[in-house]
Parts: sequence; structure tokens; C-alpha cells
Amino acid sequence: MSWLHRWLGVILGFGIVTAFASQASAEPIPEKYQKHIDLGLEWLKNNQAKDGSWSANGQNPMSMTGMAGLALLCEGSTVAQGKYRDNIRKAVDFLVSRAQKGGGRNGLIGNPDNPGETGRYMYGHGFALLFLASAYGEDQDKESREKLREVLKRAVEYAGSAQSSQGGWFYTSKTEGHDSDEGSVTVTQMQALRACRDAGIPVPKEIVTKGYDYLKKSTTVDGGVVYSLGRGGMGAPAGGGRPALTAAAIACFFASGNYNDENVKKWFKFCEKSIPITGPGGGGVRLGFDEYTHFYYAPSIYFLGEDGWKKMFKTEIASITWKKYKESFFEGACRAQGADGGWTGTGSWGAGPIYSTAVYCVIMQLDNNCLPVFTR
Repeated sequence: MSWLHRWLGVILGFGIVTAFASQASAEPIPEKYQKHIDLGLEWLKNNQAKDGSWSANGQNPMSMTGMAGLALLCEGSTVAQGKYRDNIRKAVDFLVSRAQKGGGRNGLIGNPDNPGETGRYMYGHGFALLFLASAYGEDQDKESREKLREVLKRAVEYAGSAQSSQGGWFYTSKTEGHDSDEGSVTVTQMQALRACRDAGIPVPKEIVTKGYDYLKKSTTVDGGVVYSLGRGGMGAPAGGGRPALTAAAIACFFASGNYNDENVKKWFKFCEKSIPITGPGGGGVRLGFDEYTHFYYAPSIYFLGEDGWKKMFKTEIASITWKKYKESFFEGACRAQGADGGWTGTGSWGAGPIYSTAVYCVIMQLDNNCLPVFTR
């Protein structure tokens, strides 16, 4: 029995049923998409370093390893079995070996003294933690599982200590970032903490509650989430809502089961107007950071399925459905794929083809329904 099935059994055993989620079973991925996914996964496999990491020319190794590892997990492989078992195991071992132990950085996954991580190491911590928590459930080796559990526990504690007084997170810790906050890093930590809770790792409730409150307070009147709430405590400034952060907020709430929150409706309406759903090769207008945007927007729409929009807004017409999204975004993504199987990353946050390829592979494999943080 897989970790996902055990997890679902626990959830259903408590009688928790979502308001509009579809059944939590995998759906066959059409061959016309699967062949592109296979090429992308093989590209990632072939570009993994000997030490188990991925990076963008030495930059962001924690983030890139976490993201590429997630793409392989979404295929259905685990640390114990599957086509990419060995690649996943090497990635886990690499990140575990980079977890700080002792001192003021105890629990941090990464090395701020590395030029490739300096000034943005909380991104790496979040994506690495998300991947490790997602891989933890299927680790059948007692010794490595216990070692990973200790790494996850310390990493959760570090995330709590790095949280700002406003409830958000910044590129660096609370101390080194002078108690600043930023929306994208905040969601990265929130998703990772959710994955830890799903894996059975203790996560203090107050940390999560402060994070949710931060996203609510960061919401403008028109439903957009702003870049930073700041230390004023006065709520989001007028205007300035960002599509990418708004989509990320939806995914964050959905992953936690907060699908009936009024903010989710506001965020979806804002995204409906602001985010084109054509893929990178679809001929539509692209947004800055659009790969990051769709990394969060796609799971949110996947959760809606075909009827979620109608149930959420009590309407007969669904403006957004998973089927519509796939027909538009997937087709464009397939056309943009390189002949070698990778995606170049045009329009992304500048992290290069590892990040871009991982993002598209994760999105196009959501129907596999493999990871709790991305399941319906």
C-alpha cells in the first residue's frame, strides 16, 4: 500500500470530505502528453550531477534539486521503487547532507555561505523541505528514514524561527532579513510545512496560522496578493496585487483544506482576469514569472476539476475547469519543449532549464495524483 493510499485512508477515516473535490484516484495521461513528459523526465535524469544535485550553473542547488526531485516523484517513482528510484535517492541524500546541524542555523537545508545560495537561501530551504517531506513516506530503509525524519523536524523548527513577526518569510531568515517578508518565499515555506504535516512531522499550529493570516492581510480590495506586507501591520496597500503570488496563495490554502475561505474566491476571480492559460508555445501573451505562476495555478485548477468552479461560485457555467486548462496550457507547453526534452525557461524567474523543465513535468503529471500536497 502506497503512502498516498495510507494518507487518504486516515483522512477519510475522520470523515473529512471536501466541498467540491473529485475522487482522489489517478487519471490516465493521454499519450500525446505522456511522450513529452517522458522526454522531460529523461532530460532531468541526464542532467543530474554525480553528487545527486541539480543546479543552474552552480546557482540555487537546493531549490533546483527540490524541484527536479518533485518532478520525478510525480511520475510515481519513490526512494524505494520505480524508474527514477536511484535518482530520487541520490537527491534525498544530497539534501540531507546539506542540512545544517547546530549553531544559529540548526535545521537550515542549505549553506548561506555558498555564493550560489547567499541572499536567497530560504527559497532553497522551502523547496528542499517540500521534496524531502514528499519523499519521506516511502523510505523503507529504517536507518535513512530515521535520519531523514530528524532532518525534517529540525528544518520545521528552523522555518518557524525564520518567520517574520508579520507571519511571512523573506529570502533570508528573520534575523538576517531584518524581520522583512515577501509573498513568494512565504508560500514556499507554507507548502513545505504542509507536506511535513502530511508526512506526520510535527508542525506547530501557530506557525501555520500566522502564515495564513499573512496571506489574508496581503490581499488587496480587488483580490490580488501583494509582493510584501511589510512591518507596518496596516494591511495590503491599494493596488499592486500580483498574479503569481495570488495563484500561489490559492494553492497554499487548497493544500491545507481551506477551500471555503472567502479569500480563495477573491483570489480566483483576480487570477481569472490576470493569468492567461496558454502554454509557453501557445501564442498567447506571457507573464513575467509565468512558470512560477503556473506551478501554483495548475494544482489549484486541478483541485477544482470540472465542477469545482460552479460549486464555489454557485453558477451554472464553469469559467475555469481542469479540462479547459489542459487543452490550452498543455498544448502550448508541448510545442515549446526543446528537441532534447528540456524547456529553456523563457519567461521564468531566470533560473534556467532545470527549473523550467521540472515545473512543466510537475504540472503535466498532476493527473497521476501521487503527492498529498498536490492531490484532490
